Amino acid sequence: MSKILLRQLIIALPTLLAISVAIFLLLAFSPGDPTSNLPPEIPYEVRERIRVSLGLGQPLHVRYFKWLEQFFINEPINMIEKAFDVSVGNSEERLRVTSWSSRGKPVVDLIMERLPQTLWVVGVSQVLSILIAIPLGVVSAVRRRSLIAQISTIFSVVGFSMPIFVTGTLVIFIFSVRLNWFPMIYDTTLKVTDAASLLAQFRQMVMPVTVLVFFQTATMSRFVRAAVLEELGQDYVRTAKGKGLKEQNVILRHILPNAMIPVITLVTLSIPGIFGGAIISEQIFRVNGMGALLITSIQAYDIPVIMTTTIIFAVLVLGSNVLADVLYSLLDPRIRFEES
Repeated sequence: MSKILLRQLIIALPTLLAISVAIFLLLAFSPGDPTSNLPPEIPYEVRERIRVSLGLGQPLHVRYFKWLEQFFINEPINMIEKAFDVSVGNSEERLRVTSWSSRGKPVVDLIMERLPQTLWVVGVSQVLSILIAIPLGVVSAVRRRSLIAQISTIFSVVGFSMPIFVTGTLVIFIFSVRLNWFPMIYDTTLKVTDAASLLAQFRQMVMPVTVLVFFQTATMSRFVRAAVLEELGQDYVRTAKGKGLKEQNVILRHILPNAMIPVITLVTLSIPGIFGGAIISEQIFRVNGMGALLITSIQAYDIPVIMTTTIIFAVLVLGSNVLADVLYSLLDPRIRFEES
């Protein structure tokens, strides 16, 4: 297990560096100006001084390596200092990645302020999607002609076909505008301190979580169904049934572990996609999370925030791949990631 994890990390690190170079060059050569939102009466010379103060007058390689040092060295050191209440060198002189549009506030601090709001929605939706999709997919595969299987098929087709922004708008119109059951706008300032605030948090999470769960479950349940159907026709299943094992034991102990191998790929690699879907849902429900931060940063041409956020998404993708490989070896010991 440790060899598998070490090998995947060795592959992931240079991949992450290559991604950071690609993103940096893409943003550096993209059209845009951090002073575009300033009043038009500001002279050109003043705008140029602002650009120079933001570091845009330096060569590309100097800007990249400064960002690399700040993101991969300085920011982790700051996190260690805060987590363990220790001091590593002179923290006041340590350069940090700062936002251009937030008066020089560190980007990591901005992200840590927004991240809990996103995790409330994304984390709950991911857990609920897995808990619903796996049993639904298994039942629809084992009982192919049952009413549950037919409902599951319709549910999956509708859920996969409708974009998140359409489902979100429809949910707001029905349950917020017409029925007035749930708040239309997500209150990001709400702090859970008692039962009443917990209930308020639950009420405002219902609609965005439901929209994400609807889409994710529709996709995942069909994938689980296809994987289970493929395993049902295998020889080992007929052998297990021929030995007189109960159908429940055959499904839980034989079919499901083998069927979960491709499902793990879908679940782990869908984690970054969930954050992508959260960007849309956060705009619809006015959740002041990571998605809203990325959208406002793009509008303001705030390259440090855009760069850091996209790198975090890249880390999620690479981390999901590593997690999938580790889960493969845990689920099926026959799988080995070794060179032949």
